[in-house]
Parts: sequence; C-alpha cells; structure tokens
Amino acid sequence: MADKPIFAIFFLLIFLDFGSVNSDQSDLDTDCTDRWIHIRNLPTEFNLDLLANCSEYPVFDDFCPYIANHGLGQKTHNRTHSWYRTDPAMLELIFHRRMLEYPCLTADPAAASAVFLPYYGGLDSLRYLYGPDANSSFEHGLHLFQFLKHHDKPRIWDRRHGHDHFLVLARPAWDFSQPVDTDPPIWGTSFLELPEFYNVTVLTLESRAWPWQEQAVPYPTSFHPHNMALLESWMRRVRRSPRSTFMLFAGGGGTSAGLNVRRSIRVECENSANLSAANSGYSKWCEIVDCSKGVCEHDPIRFMRPMLQASFCLQPPGDTPTRRSTFDAILAGCIPVFFEDQSAKTQYGWHLPEQQYSEFSVSIPKEKVVFQGLKIMDTLMAIPRDEVGRMREKILELMPGVLYRKHGSSLGLRTKKDAFDIAVEGTLEKIKSRLRQLSLQ
Repeated sequence: MADKPIFAIFFLLIFLDFGSVNSDQSDLDTDCTDRWIHIRNLPTEFNLDLLANCSEYPVFDDFCPYIANHGLGQKTHNRTHSWYRTDPAMLELIFHRRMLEYPCLTADPAAASAVFLPYYGGLDSLRYLYGPDANSSFEHGLHLFQFLKHHDKPRIWDRRHGHDHFLVLARPAWDFSQPVDTDPPIWGTSFLELPEFYNVTVLTLESRAWPWQEQAVPYPTSFHPHNMALLESWMRRVRRSPRSTFMLFAGGGGTSAGLNVRRSIRVECENSANLSAANSGYSKWCEIVDCSKGVCEHDPIRFMRPMLQASFCLQPPGDTPTRRSTFDAILAGCIPVFFEDQSAKTQYGWHLPEQQYSEFSVSIPKEKVVFQGLKIMDTLMAIPRDEVGRMREKILELMPGVLYRKHGSSLGLRTKKDAFDIAVEGTLEKIKSRLRQLSLQ
C-alpha cells in the first residue's frame, strides 16, 4: 500500500479539477429539471484503495498502467491527442471522472432525481475472482450495503430503498451472478444476486436478458477526442478511407477442430485466398487479425488500420456474446456483422436502437454458418454497393454516441452526446419511470 499517497494526490487533483470543469458547463444553458444527480460520498475502500491495489492480481493483469489519464490509459504515442491504451476494466474510473463534470450535480440528496454510487465493483471483484477471497465470493457487496444502510447520514438509502441509486460495473453481468448459496463456489461473485441490491440500476458492459435493473453500455474504445476538430478529422478519415478488404475478423479462437462460428470464419477466410478478386474492387476477400493471448487489447494500431481498410467486420461471440471489437469497428466505419442478437441488438438499446440495426449492420445466424454451410461471403456480396454506402453513413451518424470523449473536453464537443451522456440520460429516465410506478417520488 506504499503507493496509496500517489493515488490520493491523483484523486485530489480530480476533485480540484471538478470546480473549473463543471463551472464551464453553465455555458451550455443546461435545463436541470428532473436531471439532478447526487454523488454518494463513499469511503476510499470502495474506490481509491482499489486503485492502490492495482498490481496485486497477477493472474488477471497488472492494471496500474491503465489508470493513467483518469482511466483512459497511456497515450498510444507521444504526438496523439485522442488515442490511448484503454482497458475496458477502467470504465468505472472513466465514468466517475466524467460524472464529476456532469452539469446537474447537487450536494443535496433530497433534491436529486438519481444518486450515483462511485463504487469500482469490477475492480473490487478481482479479490474474489483471482485473489484471497475466492471462497467467499457470496460476500461481494455486503460491506457496501452495510455502509449505505447504516453508516450514512442523512439516510439517503432508506428514502427510496435504493430505487434511485445507480452504479457502473466494468465487467459482464455474468461475472456477478453466482447464486448466493452455490457450494462449492463457481466462477463469479454474487453481487447482482444479493437481494439488497435488487432495486439499484446497474450499467454493465454486457447485461443478462431478464433482470430489469441491468443495462449494457458500450465498451470503452481507445479513441477519446477532447474537441470537435479531432472528432470531425477522424470522421473525415473514416469516410474517405479506401476499403480494399471485403471482410475482416479481428480476434482469437477458432483454431481447434470443434464446431463453432469462429472456426467456420477461419476456414472460410483461409479458403478465400484461392479466389480471384479481379474486377471486384477489392485486393483481398478476407483478412484475419490474430488477437490471440490479448495482444490487441492495448494496441489499437494492430486492428484499427486493417478495420479502416475493410468493408465488413465480423463479430462472432466468444466467451460471452458481446465484444469490444463491435465498437472498434463502428469507429473505423467497418460494417459490423453479428451472428446472434445477444452480441449487440438486445444489449445496447440506448446507444444503438434496436429498430435501426438493419441500417448499419448485418445479421447472419451462426447456426446456419456452422451447421448448414452458409457462406458468410455470399451473404455479404448479395448486399448492393449503394446499400453498403448508406450503412457506412449510418455508422458515421452513430459514431459520436458510442465513444467516450475525454474528460474536460471543449465546449463544442460537449454539445454532442457521447456514450456517457446517453447512458446518464437513459438511467435518469429508467429511474424516473420506476419511481413513478412505485409512487416513491
């Protein structure tokens, strides 16, 4: 814990920064009606101390390098103003930093429409998933609940029994859904299975289908512009980028003999090398960017350049249905190809409206690919070129809403809603609707 003073200074700078950043928001003439948010003042054991323990989980990874720049990570190179080695596990920190400059904050919880818990639950789960508390993962969250219920004045929790509270978990919800009474314990913690938190709205990287309190939000990518010029410059590059590769898969897996969609993709891609691309407008039909063993996670150059040159980016499910690569592809203007609805369509309704999926993506059932021999390339080639162009324009339209802009960004960029803005807006509406139903307002 020798590094704790460093992180204390780090967080102090955040809070000192808050005053100047938040005061600039008045220039936006924000209407805060029904939008006031109170940030709970939690003890440091629920956030700051977890950052100080960043090197204690070698089985997972030493995440110390990714704390830099308030969770954005280190820059990919010295001259960039927008690209960082961002780890999705830092979403809790990124979200907290952005919340501090939210224009409608109130110190009075009674005046708040919603209450934000700056709890880094994903980071706290590491001690249960990889550390010394693996056999007591059913206790994850109990300490937080005891604080919320008994050690805070005024009793903010009791006023609405947690219905107006929300938090962010930077892992899939499945990692927090182990039944409390499972013996012996299986993978995950029981945070989302604790009755104490059933009323809390939870933003996760991937939600389950049935819990009403869960909502998936986009994975953080590596692109975090801080002014409108940088965003518009990137969008111009995406629009004019020549698409010399027909389809691309950036990822790992699919190398075993077992039947699965990743295996089918690899086989089809390898076979496409024997096909002539003459007169097609493409120099190659298929490309695989091998991201095995996590080599792409913090090196966006490995996959963003190939994505910029591809028309279609394949998004097969892996350990879980969703992928960060979906949002990398959107940033590159590469049309996502999904193989099951849970990969995105039933997940990110706030950011990628379900009724618009046919306008920017392609859906191919994985069962038809794996078991019926359907060729992905044949399906994609049947899409008219002018339709492909319209889909790419729709992606450009959606792009600002799926990225997390840098904290302290310019006034002009703050007029465009990003992934954080849309998530907060959706959360407020979700809580408002629930309180109306429960008559707890």
